[in-house]
Amino acid sequence: MTDVFADLVGQDEAVVTLRRAAASAAALLRAAAPAVSRTGAPAGGGVDPDGGHDDLDALAEPVDRPAADPGAGMTHAWIFTGPPGSGRSVAARAFAAALQCVHGTGCGHCPGCHTTLAGTHADVRLVVPEGLSIGVNEMRALVLRAASTPSGGRWQIVIIEDADRLTEAAGNALLKAIEEPPPRTVFLLCAPSTHPDDISVTIRSRCRVVPLRQPPAGAVAEVLVRRDGIAPDVAEWAAAAAQGHVGRARRLARDPEARQRRDAVLAVPRRLTGVGAAFDAASALIEAAEAEAAASVAEVDEAERAALQTALGAGGTGRGAAGAMRGAAGQLKDLEKRQKSRATRAQRDALDRALVDLAGFYRDALTMALRAPVAPVHTDTAALAGAGAQKWDADGALRRLEAVLECRAAIEANVKPRIAVEAMMLALWKG
Repeated sequence: MTDVFADLVGQDEAVVTLRRAAASAAALLRAAAPAVSRTGAPAGGGVDPDGGHDDLDALAEPVDRPAADPGAGMTHAWIFTGPPGSGRSVAARAFAAALQCVHGTGCGHCPGCHTTLAGTHADVRLVVPEGLSIGVNEMRALVLRAASTPSGGRWQIVIIEDADRLTEAAGNALLKAIEEPPPRTVFLLCAPSTHPDDISVTIRSRCRVVPLRQPPAGAVAEVLVRRDGIAPDVAEWAAAAAQGHVGRARRLARDPEARQRRDAVLAVPRRLTGVGAAFDAASALIEAAEAEAAASVAEVDEAERAALQTALGAGGTGRGAAGAMRGAAGQLKDLEKRQKSRATRAQRDALDRALVDLAGFYRDALTMALRAPVAPVHTDTAALAGAGAQKWDADGALRRLEAVLECRAAIEANVKPRIAVEAMMLALWKG
C-alpha cells in the first residue's frame, strides 16, 4: 500500500479535503507538543537520532492551499454521505489512519496507518451495527470510553458506520458528546445522506459533511484489477453489473454463488406469466434472501453461543457450575435477541442486493426503449431487456422500474418484506 486513500475509488475531491484536514490536524498536534530542549531532546525525555527532529516535526508538512480557506481545517465531528458502495466507511477509516499517521499524511507505511486500517489501533473504535439499530447503552459506553486521553498521544477516534441506524436515545447521547467534545476526540459518522430521516438535524449542524458520489465503473474495475488481481474483462463486467458498488463488484467477480443468485434474480421478468407465477417468484426471492443470510451469520452465531456458554461454565462440574448455568438463561436470551436482529438485517441486505439487480434490468429496458446512448448495466441480459423494451415501451418499463424502487422504500419503512415483494411482483406482471 502506498497511501491510505488508495482504495477510496473515484472520490478525488473528498480525498483532497481529507488530506488537507489531516495536515491541519498534524499542525495542531505539533503546536501542542512539548518544547524541545536546547540539547535537542523532547521535554518528554526521548532523544531523536536525527538531532531533535521527531515525528511531530514531520506533522507540520506544508499544504498547498489558500490561506483564507476555513473549510480546509480540522474539526472534531464529520459526516460521510453517499449512495451504497460509494465508500463511506472506507473514507472514514482512511481519514482515521491519516490522523493517526506519524507523518500526518496517511503514508500507509507507519504503525499508525497499519494498525488503524487493520482495526487494532488502541485509540480507534469502530461501531458496525449488526442488527437493525444502535442502542443507547452501546452509545453511552462508547462516548465514555472516547473521552479518555489518547494512549498514542494523537487522537481518540470513533467511527460509526450506518449512523442512520442510531435510535433517538442513542443519537441524543452522541449529540451531547459532539456538543462538548474532549480535546482530542474525533467522531466520524457514515450515513446515506444528511436528510433528517438519516441523521438528526442537530447532529448534522455540528458536523462537517464530506459528500461522496457513486464511483464510475471504470474506476471500480481498475481497483479490482490492481488490488484483487481480477482479470480486466471480468472486472469491467462486474463493475458495470454492480452499478458502482465496489463491494458488490468484488463479490460478483470472485464468488460463483453470488453470480448464480444474480442470474436467478435476472430470470424473474421472464417468469412472470400470471398471478400464481408472480407469487411463486416472490416466494423464491424471499427464500433465497433468507438462505443467503442464514449462511452468512451461522458461523458467527455458533461461535458467539459457544463462547458465552464456556464463559458461563458450560461443561464444568460441581454445584457452582450448575448454579451458574441455571442463572445464565437471561444472558442466553439476550444473545439470541441480538442474533435474531442481526439475521433480520442480513436478510434485508441480501434482499436489497437482489432488488438493485432487478432495478438495473428494468433500467436497461427503459434506456433501450428511449434509445438513450448509454451502456447497459447487465450486458449479459441486454437481449432480454431489449425484448422487454419492445413489448412494454418506455412507459411500461418506467412503471416496472418504479415498482422495484417502491418495494425497496417500503422495506426500508419496515413493511414486511414478503408483502412488499409480492406487491412488487404483481405490479411487474401487470405493468
